[in-house]
Amino acid sequence: MAIVAILLLPVVTLLLYGMDRTEDWLARGPAPARHARGRHLRLIHGGRRRAAAPAGRGEAGTEAA
Repeated sequence: MAIVAILLLPVVTLLLYGMDRTEDWLARGPAPARHARGRHLRLIHGGRRRAAAPAGRGEAGTEAA
């Protein structure tokens, strides 16, 4: 019986080590994206006003004077 315990010791050691590494891998959070920066959102200044202005100019008969 002692021989079986001695032969199983390396297997149990590898199993515990593997489970410890797997638990650490699952517990850690995702790494930040490589392309992420502090200010990555670029807005066009006044882009909405310029796009909406030509739509209202084409309808001359709908505006009351």
